[in-house]
Amino acid sequence: MCETRNSSLLVKITVLVVICSFGLPVQAKYGGGKGEPNDPYLIYTAAQMNAIGADSNDWDKNFLLCADIDLSSFTGTDFNIIGKYVGWQNPNNNPFTGVFDGNGHTISNFSYTATDGDYTGLFEYVNDPNAEIKNLGLIDPNINVRRCVGSLVGYLERGTLTGCSVDGGSISEGSGGGLVGLNSGTISDCSVSANIYGDMIVGGLVGQNWGGTISNCYSNGTVSGISQIGGGLVGANSGTIINCHSSATVSGLLVIGGLVGANGVTITNCYSTGGVSGMDHIGGLVGWNDGIATASFWDIQTSGRDTSDGGTGLSTAELQMQVTFTDAGWDFSTPIWKMNCEGMSYPKLSWWQPVLGDFGCPDGVDFVDYSFFASHWAEDNCGASNDCDGTDLDLLETVDINDLRIFVDNWLRGF
Repeated sequence: MCETRNSSLLVKITVLVVICSFGLPVQAKYGGGKGEPNDPYLIYTAAQMNAIGADSNDWDKNFLLCADIDLSSFTGTDFNIIGKYVGWQNPNNNPFTGVFDGNGHTISNFSYTATDGDYTGLFEYVNDPNAEIKNLGLIDPNINVRRCVGSLVGYLERGTLTGCSVDGGSISEGSGGGLVGLNSGTISDCSVSANIYGDMIVGGLVGQNWGGTISNCYSNGTVSGISQIGGGLVGANSGTIINCHSSATVSGLLVIGGLVGANGVTITNCYSTGGVSGMDHIGGLVGWNDGIATASFWDIQTSGRDTSDGGTGLSTAELQMQVTFTDAGWDFSTPIWKMNCEGMSYPKLSWWQPVLGDFGCPDGVDFVDYSFFASHWAEDNCGASNDCDGTDLDLLETVDINDLRIFVDNWLRGF
């Protein structure tokens, strides 16, 4: 007993000597890590995510998202936006220049409303050739700000967005896009399925592509505004758009296009299928074109438009034939594109994966899939030998209301 007591006392004295000599141990920042490329800061909670925007000294650091995060506790302007844009070449600009790896996780219910806000997104301003945001999904963002709004990035001047998505939600602004408001950087392998509302220069993915490159991306949902509305993808393009497609419904008054509202540079290997409506300079693919649209198409039936200022209009049947695209030089061998169900659906980007509820042919969740799902309603004993044809979406061995909820959540996704 005495030896134990004496040993404990010795340990305490030793600890005190260490503390006095070296100070208290440093508490881990965020969820751990050092913010370095091989030891990024770890983000587990909404509070930790919000803390990034509060400390501009960390805007050049590396971050790794380690869990799905819900930001619903932040409303109005409560959330600390990451990066600060003051004005063109303003010395007070303070961009995010680091790396944020979403690690396949999602951030849901990001909400931000301001009557005088500009360049707003989860990240306001990103500007560095090595800056990167990747592998991140946003679910149900709700943003209402004045102009240059993107749910993920307000202004991407330099840097890269890869493998990012927006599912659901509503973005309302004077100008902007579902993912990025103003882009001069590089965006690839990204998608948006949301409702986008604005005034001028509004796009499903990007509001204005200002010298940037957008590749291997798609959008669906709705896009509406007054002028230079890219319903599908980009409101105004003065950069490069290649290997992209849209099924978004687009509406407005002037310069309205199924893929791009106003094009000033290049569109290559793209197509659009969504409905397009407006009054003047309305096109199935492009509303107004002062650039080049090469090997790009729109569906004259689903769009309700038989003209476009650029691109080639074809029937639904023609756009569901792979030869239409291979004859135009599209890459189905590397592949960049794949044709899942020829004669039943349009080409998809090779990185696209079917979603839960897409039972028949991987072409999106629609009434055909609903009919198939309904035919298995109330079946039980779903297991390895009887998986109920995949309709047991939650894998709990019964096709019931829980599976229906999952199905409804994915309704019209994947097109």
